[in-house]
Amino acid sequence: MRTEPKLTRLDRVFARLDREPERPAHIDVPKMSRHRIVLLAATLAFYGAIVWAVVITSWLVRLDWQVMFFRPYQQWSEIHWFVDYYVVLGQRGPTAVMVAAWLGWRSWRQHTLRPLLALGVSLLLLNVTVGAAKYGMGRLGPHYATVIGSNEMWRGGDIFPSGHTANAVVTWGILAYMASTPRARRWLSAVSAVTSLGVGMATVYLGTHWLSDVLLGWAAGLLILLALPWFEPLIARSEARILDLRDRWRDRRSTAAAPVSVPPVVVTPLPVDRDDVPARSSRAPVFLAPGPHTARSERTPITPAGSRRPPHPERHPRGSASSARPLTGG
Repeated sequence: MRTEPKLTRLDRVFARLDREPERPAHIDVPKMSRHRIVLLAATLAFYGAIVWAVVITSWLVRLDWQVMFFRPYQQWSEIHWFVDYYVVLGQRGPTAVMVAAWLGWRSWRQHTLRPLLALGVSLLLLNVTVGAAKYGMGRLGPHYATVIGSNEMWRGGDIFPSGHTANAVVTWGILAYMASTPRARRWLSAVSAVTSLGVGMATVYLGTHWLSDVLLGWAAGLLILLALPWFEPLIARSEARILDLRDRWRDRRSTAAAPVSVPPVVVTPLPVDRDDVPARSSRAPVFLAPGPHTARSERTPITPAGSRRPPHPERHPRGSASSARPLTGG
């Protein structure tokens, strides 16, 4: 009896994706348009201007120190508890889990892996670019500043740009990037911008970042979102590769689990030509010793040597005429 293999949860997910292998027509993929290129160039120029203003210890650095001496967490201490919770919206772990859950549901509904792959690519770019800038410039934060009025650059810190702000821009902005309609994209873009700026201001309020850190973090996250259409071909190839590997793994598993059945061997007799086969006798062959042969009735009985039967004088061979016994009277 042949039974169907039991499907695992991963098999059911891929089966859901197989129902509609083509991407839905109403969901457009953002392209690198001229408008987006202009925004990317402007954001890149803003990024470079912030870095230069901090390096030369310009008015922006003096503003950083003024905000730090103001100590917002002491001026408005009554909202400290709210800011402590709100700043979690910029932490990498909680935000990635929440956004991945939402995009996973979108992948299930749209029958495509593109939302999750786009999130993975954006987070990878965030870790590489922001991490390299942090450790490359090595700026110390307000709590670890050493010289009043200095830019605190190249002193072994990892505060510039703000990772909380950049992470908030990317993780919440990817929802706007994956929106299915232009109206939803505009609304989600505004919400993600306000959320990310709020997270940046929360870090300034708590004294963990300079104001210039927040501005540079916002620009760093926006650069990733604006450049993401350049990675759409890579996302499409990755999705096709994953589905191809899934198909190979499924075929290999089904081949290993299927019972090996040997087809019956049918033996067909070869045609026999009756003219080439000699006629055979129904009797078994008789093998005779060489030499003259006599009939059984002509053979003389010979008493075997060592026979226990006594010799009989009146015994005659078979086939010969027996002599008449004398009649005795009595």
